[in-house]
Amino acid sequence: MAKAAILEAPGEGLRIAEVTYAEPGPHEVLIDTKACGLCHSDLHFIDGHYPHALPAIPGHEAAGIVRAVGSEVRTVKPGDHVVSCLSAFCGHCEFCVTGRMALCLGGDTRRAKGDSSRIAFADGSPVNQMLNLSALSEQMLIHEHACVSIDKDMPFDRAALLGCAVTTGAGTIFNACKVTPGETVLVVGCGGVGLAVINAAKIAGASKIIAADPLPEKRELAQVLGATHTVDALAPDAAKQIIAISGGGVDWGIEAVGRQASADLAVAALKRGGTAVILGMMPLDCKVGLSAFDLLGGKKLMGALMGMNHFPVDLPRLVDFYLRGLLDLDTIIAERITLDQVNEGFNTMRAGHSARTVVVFD
Repeated sequence: MAKAAILEAPGEGLRIAEVTYAEPGPHEVLIDTKACGLCHSDLHFIDGHYPHALPAIPGHEAAGIVRAVGSEVRTVKPGDHVVSCLSAFCGHCEFCVTGRMALCLGGDTRRAKGDSSRIAFADGSPVNQMLNLSALSEQMLIHEHACVSIDKDMPFDRAALLGCAVTTGAGTIFNACKVTPGETVLVVGCGGVGLAVINAAKIAGASKIIAADPLPEKRELAQVLGATHTVDALAPDAAKQIIAISGGGVDWGIEAVGRQASADLAVAALKRGGTAVILGMMPLDCKVGLSAFDLLGGKKLMGALMGMNHFPVDLPRLVDFYLRGLLDLDTIIAERITLDQVNEGFNTMRAGHSARTVVVFD
């Protein structure tokens, strides 16, 4: 039996209950969860803005220790320290074989339709797995291609952040944008993902890193992580300020919060030939676009799902960056809580004044 946070109805928070896990199937891994970051993506499901089959266990930004593996698992072994990632990959579809693993639809890495029997309440009734992981639980039962082994010197609470926020933020800089030293980067929204973008842009050698956020405390955090300039995102002349700071507009305008106004600011601040990158989970009815004048100026717009990561390669490198002092994960963590405090943790997220809250398991 393992304790887990259960979403039973949108808008009603999470209930702590005991669940059971089946023995690992051929390509499955059973993990003792050690830490799980709270991500705004979870909140979209908890508050009912995105649909999901219920009841379900949220959580997708986690690290832990492998307890057991299935008969065909070759990538990890019991005792390994691992980080999980929601963008599980199959390895043989069009997206995987062309190097776009984050876009893999990976049918064989997911539960078969109607098969919820792998996770269940104590009475045997099924519990749905969310985003391939369901990490707000003392254990996870996941596909081997949804986790990667890491250096055991890496602290679990910092390692957990690599599973989503840092993979998305740093991956956007290194993989999706391939930022060249000297280019200019705007980051709109300085939560966990935005701060990771800023830190990675510093590592990549961006000349000007402009952080736009309405909260002064978030802008201060951004400066600690590498922002060279900050702007109040809600200022009526925010775009003009950014264009002036960057000397005509930015090469990369990265939206990292999931709001229409933030996406519009990322587009408005571009230079000729610049690219706006949308990372945040926007409301499903939102549309982001370029005007005819923008298109004449060679401006571009793109998404970068999970930073277009290659997580079996990227995550060990990010661990190395942290252990060498290049990647600052300590600043991103605002608080550490227990699983029983998870609803309070999401309330802290709703208030919007801090970066990342991490659930730490005994």
